Amino acid sequence: MYSVASLGFALLSLLGSTSAAPTAPTDTAALVAQLRVAPTANDRLALLTDEDLVFNFLAATSGVVTGAAGHTVEASSANFPAVVGNGVAMTIGFLGPCAINTPHTHPRATEINFSVNGTLRTGLLTENGARFVVNDLPAGSATVFPVGAIHFEMNTECTPSLFVAAFNDEDPGVDSLAQRYFGLPVDIVGAAMGGLGATQVEGLEAKIPDNVAVGTAECLKRCGITPPAAQPTLQHQPRVSGNAFPPK
Repeated sequence: MYSVASLGFALLSLLGSTSAAPTAPTDTAALVAQLRVAPTANDRLALLTDEDLVFNFLAATSGVVTGAAGHTVEASSANFPAVVGNGVAMTIGFLGPCAINTPHTHPRATEINFSVNGTLRTGLLTENGARFVVNDLPAGSATVFPVGAIHFEMNTECTPSLFVAAFNDEDPGVDSLAQRYFGLPVDIVGAAMGGLGATQVEGLEAKIPDNVAVGTAECLKRCGITPPAAQPTLQHQPRVSGNAFPPK
């Protein structure tokens, strides 16, 4: 339906075609370990080259999450050591027409999300008892998602869109709700959903698409987009003995 290449081309059209070639890979984990024990900011800076302070979102080979309708690229302590000690991270979302960055939380960071072009529909649930918050963000607008809050972003337009999400933690984390919820023990999920059986739970989980996913039927119809027959489902929670499906 949407190719990563076409979405990347759309972004290049927005930002120009001046992206630099990716830097040579380094032992990121070892460098991060050194940075974490450096006693001062000057000591941290001495461990970094000038190039280490640049992250190219258009040429990233790590921190990339891809689904049928787009992809996101994260720069965090996992792949951008320069953020260590600075308490920041960033994600860029490349959303195809009607694409949705599916409901998720960030367990360690508050997010401010900026809509670069087009209109993003955002939704927010902070906790039990709180009202649901929904907004349509036109280009040039931003919204805040508090730490741990459930939220989503959907491109409501018929052309590709881009968002920039900034975080106040170098390791914000992501908890994709549908994938993680259905990764709990089958009997627990079934009981919490009113007594569903293992076969029903397994069938529902099989339908959960990878992020970034195809959006709502209303948007697809309005934009004249035929949804794909299937979406990739590689982001499900791995099964171990504690959450394994019962033998058939």
